[in-house]
Amino acid sequence: QVQLVESGGGLVQPGGSLRLSCAVSGSIFSINAMGWYRQAPGKERELVAAITSGGSTNYADSVKGRFTISRDNAKNTVALQMNSLKPEDTAVYYCNAKIRVVAAQPAVNCWGQGTQVTVSS
Repeated sequence: QVQLVESGGGLVQPGGSLRLSCAVSGSIFSINAMGWYRQAPGKERELVAAITSGGSTNYADSVKGRFTISRDNAKNTVALQMNSLKPEDTAVYYCNAKIRVVAAQPAVNCWGQGTQVTVSS
C-alpha cells in the first residue's frame, strides 16, 4: 500500500523557518509531479508549491521568494523549506504526489495525512 508520510510541522514565530518533509513508501513504478498544498480554517485547499520529476517548480504568488520546494527522486521524497514565515501561512500542509503504482496504470493522486504549521508570536 502506498503511503505519504509527512513530518516537520510545528509552531514558529513570525519571521522564522520550518522545513517540511514527505516520504513515499510502498511499492511503486514511478512518481510524476509532487507538491505541497495547504488548507487554513474556513478556506479551500490551495497549491503552495509543486515540482516535476525533472525538477521544474511552480509556486503560489504568496510564497514566492520565501518557500523552496525540492525532491530526491532516488529516495522518493519531497521537502518544503519555508522561510520568513507569516501568520497567514498558518494552515494544515498536505503532501501530494501523482504516483504510477504499476506501469500499465495511469498516475493516481495521493495525499499525506497533513501536518499543522502555526505561525504566531
